[in-house]
Amino acid sequence: MKIFDEIESEVQSYARSFPRVFNRAQGVHMWDEEGNQYLDFLAGAGTLNYGHNNPKFKDALINYIQNDGISHGLDMHTKAKGEFLETFNERILKPRGMEYVVQFTGPTGTNAVEAAMKIARNVTGQSNIVTFTNGFHGVSLGSLAATGNSHHRNAAGVSLNGVHRMPYDGYLGEDIDTTAYLDKVLSDSSSGINSPAAVIVETVQGEGGINAASVEWLQNLQTVCRKHGILLIVDDIQAGCGRTGDYFSFEEAGIEPDIITLSKSLGGYGLPFAVVLMKPEIDQWKPGEHNGTFRGNNLAFVTAKEALDHYWADDTFSKEIKRKGEYIGQRLEAIASQYGEGNFTAKGRGMFRGINCVNGELASKITKKCFQSNLIIETSGADDHIVKFLCPLIISDEDLKKGIDIVEQAIKEVCAKEDSIPEEYDYFDQSHNTNAA
Repeated sequence: MKIFDEIESEVQSYARSFPRVFNRAQGVHMWDEEGNQYLDFLAGAGTLNYGHNNPKFKDALINYIQNDGISHGLDMHTKAKGEFLETFNERILKPRGMEYVVQFTGPTGTNAVEAAMKIARNVTGQSNIVTFTNGFHGVSLGSLAATGNSHHRNAAGVSLNGVHRMPYDGYLGEDIDTTAYLDKVLSDSSSGINSPAAVIVETVQGEGGINAASVEWLQNLQTVCRKHGILLIVDDIQAGCGRTGDYFSFEEAGIEPDIITLSKSLGGYGLPFAVVLMKPEIDQWKPGEHNGTFRGNNLAFVTAKEALDHYWADDTFSKEIKRKGEYIGQRLEAIASQYGEGNFTAKGRGMFRGINCVNGELASKITKKCFQSNLIIETSGADDHIVKFLCPLIISDEDLKKGIDIVEQAIKEVCAKEDSIPEEYDYFDQSHNTNAA
C-alpha cells in the first residue's frame, strides 16, 4: 500500500472505502493479494452488469488481440465498429422500433452528456438545459453544471451556468406532480425561465440516491417537452444496459427520447465506451465538430457486440433481471420494515435498488461492517445516506441471497449497537478476513 500513499492523489475515493490491493476478479467476486475473496455489490459503479472477466466475452477479445485487430481507430471505419453497429441495430433498435443515429464520443459517460447537450443547443439555437434536483451527469464542466451534488459542484472552481434546475419526481412530496410546475414556468413569460434547448433526466437517479421516477411522471415530462418544443434527453448511463430490467430504463414508460446517452456497461467487459443516440433529424453536426481521440475503442466494440449477442438476442435475460429485481425489492422492503424504527425505506427499480438509512453516518457504518464480512457495497445520495445495491446482473440466486443476508446482518448489528465498529478499527488487519480463497 506504500506506493499509493506516496504518489497517488488525495482525490481517490473508493480506495478509502475498500482499502485492499485487489489483483483478480471473476464473475461477482474479487480477490485481494492475500487471497481473500469478496462479493462485489459495487460492480464498477454499474460498469460490470455482466460481471468481471465474463468468459463469454473473453475469448472473442483475446482472439481479436492475437489477430492484431485494430485497437485504436479514431472514427475511421473498422470491422469491429461495423459489427457492433449492425448488432446493436438488430438486437436493440429494430426490435423496439427505434430509429436513431449513433454518435461515438469520448469513452466516458460525461463525454456523452457533453455531446448530447451541445447538439441540443446547436439544433434548437437555445442555450439552457433543464436539469433536476439530485441529478448526476458527470464532472466535466458542462455535465457538472447539470449535476446537483454540491460536493462535486464546489470543486469546479468556476461558475456553472447554462441550466435551469427543476424538482425531480417526489422532491416536493408524493402528491405533487413537478412536471406541472415545469409546464407552468415554461408557459409563463414572466417566470424568468427562458425557452430551454432540452431537458436531461435520469429515470432512476443513482448517485442522487436511487430515486426512481414513476411511469406517469416520465410520460408527463415527455408531454411537457413536446408541448413546448423542447428536446428530451434521457441519461441512461447507469440505469441503462439492463439495470432496471429492460435494455433501456425508459421502456416501461413507453416514452421516446430525442437523445439518449449510454456508457458504463455498454462495453460489456468494463472497457471504456460511450455513445449518444439521437433522432436522425437532430444529427446536424458538421464533420469533426465534436470529436475525441478515444472515440474509436475497438476492443470495447468487440466485447459490446458479444454482450448483445449473448444476453439480448431475446427476452430471457431481461426476464431474469426482473425476477431478481423483485426478489431484491421484497428483501429490502422486509429489512426496512424490520429495522431502523420505521425510518428506513427501500428505493429503486429492477436491480437498481437501495435502502435509505436517513443519515450518512449510519449508512457508512453498515457498509463498513459489510466490508468486514467481505461484501463490497457503496453508499449514494446527497449525504451518502443510501446503501446502494448494484450487483452484476448475472449474479446467481445463491450469491444474491448471500449478499443481502450480509447487509441485513450488518444493519441488525449496527442498529442494535451490539457490535459497533470502533473508529480505530484496522481495516488492514487480515484476521478479519475469513473467506480466503
